[in-house]
Amino acid sequence: MRGYFGIGVEGITKAYNVGNVFRTAHAFDASFVFTVAAVYQRKPGGHTDTSKAVGQLPFYEFPDIAAMSLPTGCALVGVELDDTAVEVPSFRHPQNAAYVLGSERSGLSKPMIERCDHLIKVPTRFSLNLGIAGVVVMYDRMVSRGRFPGRPVAPGGPTQALPEHVHGGPILRRPQIQQYRTDPPLAELAEVEKGGRED
Repeated sequence: MRGYFGIGVEGITKAYNVGNVFRTAHAFDASFVFTVAAVYQRKPGGHTDTSKAVGQLPFYEFPDIAAMSLPTGCALVGVELDDTAVEVPSFRHPQNAAYVLGSERSGLSKPMIERCDHLIKVPTRFSLNLGIAGVVVMYDRMVSRGRFPGRPVAPGGPTQALPEHVHGGPILRRPQIQQYRTDPPLAELAEVEKGGRED
């Protein structure tokens, strides 16, 4: 799957909820985890983070929203039960994203919502547990961005194997760049293959 993602929480004080999200992020191959204006004590969090995710993944503790720094080109996606949010099954996940969840009681802060590039929600009647909401979002990202055989019409597993990926030649996005493309110097390549000079 191309791209990367990270996941974090804002304003959470229950370490076991955060540990649960981080363990699940580690299982779904997240690239990093983070907290914003949150108190995360690793020892109590370790009761649910049994994979020790904060020791395996980059972990960032931002004291507030102003201090939060994401990689260039990484979209911030807020997960919030809000009327303006896009329902997860209808959302196209960005190639590079950081997902942020708020507490079950108060959700994301208004400044955090304003900072987000996208706002999504799990279409449920009421707020889910923090860890469960994180699982749903990460699973949907994996299913929608990953490469899996199609689902069959009838109940059960796939009836056809996933076709093997075929690698094509390079696709140059700008045709005008072709005029600058040159063939490799074959004489120099042959000399390198024989163990000669390497410039």
